[in-house]
Amino acid sequence: MEFAAMVWAGFILDLLIGDPENWWHPVRAIGSLISWMEKNLRRLFPETLAGALMAGAVLAGLVAGLTFAAAAVLLWAAGKLHPVFRFLLGVLMCGQLLAARSLKTESEKVYKALNEETLADARYKVSRIVGRDTQNLTEDGVIRAAVETVAENASDGVIAPLFWMFLFGPAGGFFYKAVNTMDSMVGYRNEQYLYFGRAAARLDDLVNWIPARLTGLLFVLAAYLLSGYDGKQAWRIWRRDRRCHKSPNSAQSEAACAGALGVQLAGDASYFGKIVKKPAIGDALRPVEAEDIVRANRLMYAASFLALIAGTAASACLSWLSVYGG
Repeated sequence: MEFAAMVWAGFILDLLIGDPENWWHPVRAIGSLISWMEKNLRRLFPETLAGALMAGAVLAGLVAGLTFAAAAVLLWAAGKLHPVFRFLLGVLMCGQLLAARSLKTESEKVYKALNEETLADARYKVSRIVGRDTQNLTEDGVIRAAVETVAENASDGVIAPLFWMFLFGPAGGFFYKAVNTMDSMVGYRNEQYLYFGRAAARLDDLVNWIPARLTGLLFVLAAYLLSGYDGKQAWRIWRRDRRCHKSPNSAQSEAACAGALGVQLAGDASYFGKIVKKPAIGDALRPVEAEDIVRANRLMYAASFLALIAGTAASACLSWLSVYGG
């Protein structure tokens, strides 16, 4: 149950302070490691399709393994000094791995801009949290982009780290964060990374497979429990539209969120000046509105608390079985 206590305390830490911009974050170190290894592996392996695939596979294995090992060694060393040091370090690690507060803060800056500033300000602020082109987005487009980001990153930034931390503690969370960071840096389907980044992208799909589906289901459950959301519609749209994305995982939470809010998300978007065709997710039972950004964050937090409760219950059951099961 130590991991569960660390996770709860880390979640509360993130809830209170999030990720202050002037604080050092371990993801920077992971990103530096990825960049350094990419540069050197490209030199070591031949400039062929097979060479790029092999170099990318080595990158994925080494970065994930080294990050997990480094976190585990730090926790072990802290425990050698005193169990309290190990616990406090674990809490700090867990808090750094979660992005619920940051996701809420950044998305609600868009909400505030829509209500108190100009559309240009809202476009700029949403550009900080999405990958698409934002300079020509309508107000509806800005709202959809912000809501989609909250829904999708609820999985990548909250539920998936919780899943891996409940399983393997803070070191498991760092393993996940390393994989997720690799995918964001090299997992592109372009000329530079199509083969080199393939292993990282596939590994990211694998480690997110269960958490993404859990996020969708937790969104559905949260929609049933919260006032003002449509749980029945969330379940229907999740079942219908959860595969409406090239990624096997990205539409899971977006579909449940769209159904819970009764709006339509996704659809075509512009990236680097090029329109990318995407299927719509959800039914447009009503037009989107700025308040949907706040509603999406409320849904994200409710799903997160449900994940904490479920993870703690599973940990308690495993602890009981380990003591009394045999």
